[in-house]
Amino acid sequence: MTQEEEPLIPYRSVENYFATWESRVGYKLVLGGTRHHGYYKAGTKWPFPINPALRRMEDYLYNTLDLPPGSEVLDAGCGLCHVAMYFARKGLRVQGVDIVENHIRWAQRDIKAQGMEDKVSARVGNFQHLDHIPSGSLDGVFTMETFVHASNGKQVLSEFFRVLKPGGTLAMHEYWHVGDAEMPGDTPRDLIQSAKRVNKFGAMPTGELLTKGVMQQWLKDQGFMDIEEVNLSENIAPMSLFFCLLGYIPYLIICFFGLQAWFVNTEAGVQGYRALKRGLWGYASYKAKKPPKNISGEARLRRTG
Repeated sequence: MTQEEEPLIPYRSVENYFATWESRVGYKLVLGGTRHHGYYKAGTKWPFPINPALRRMEDYLYNTLDLPPGSEVLDAGCGLCHVAMYFARKGLRVQGVDIVENHIRWAQRDIKAQGMEDKVSARVGNFQHLDHIPSGSLDGVFTMETFVHASNGKQVLSEFFRVLKPGGTLAMHEYWHVGDAEMPGDTPRDLIQSAKRVNKFGAMPTGELLTKGVMQQWLKDQGFMDIEEVNLSENIAPMSLFFCLLGYIPYLIICFFGLQAWFVNTEAGVQGYRALKRGLWGYASYKAKKPPKNISGEARLRRTG
């Protein structure tokens, strides 16, 4: 393994994170097996019902891709293929890749059970090395809160660029956070410490690096153009509040015994909402295009919200 391929930060592995009891039970019971936030109209306080909010977030990502039926796309970090199968029902042809073997085994079972083998495929793999996908073969690539788990985000974006056709679309729903230099002086120390633990034990080395503006710069450096960012932080706030209320009492017990490293999702839920309200992190939808063969020049960046 070369130096460029090694994890940028020695964090818990993605496999170990998703294998924890807290992750397996929490994602199943709270989010029905999905791995992402829900979308709510700005100003919404009440987070229920949860499932429609999850579908709205998936619809938002689908609309960001904005590809016609029959388009070939990659779900990078597909998990159990919930999003992949949802997009396939809308007409896309989706291939998923995920580094966690159990995720792929369960995804393949569900794909077969729903008779979608001709529309969705899933395989074990690292989206940092997409050697099984020919260059310039895909109409779109998307991530749903999975890019943060990459050990080398720049390498991942390079692979996304390679496998896309000229004019192909990349759509990503990911987190950003305020860097140390921009951190307000009155930020509670426990929030700073919590953020570092969540990135470390939540297996998010690239997430640690995604301060404001970094994603746009990385995309530009890889050659993408028409880079867009839409701030969805307010749209996920109701679900963040739900996570906070759900985990508050358990978190007090966890802190009393010093077990934060073993219950990283609980800490992320409680402390994450506090940090979100302070503007210390946020949630964004990113869209970028691989230039057509006859287009070159500087990427154009647009931000909304």
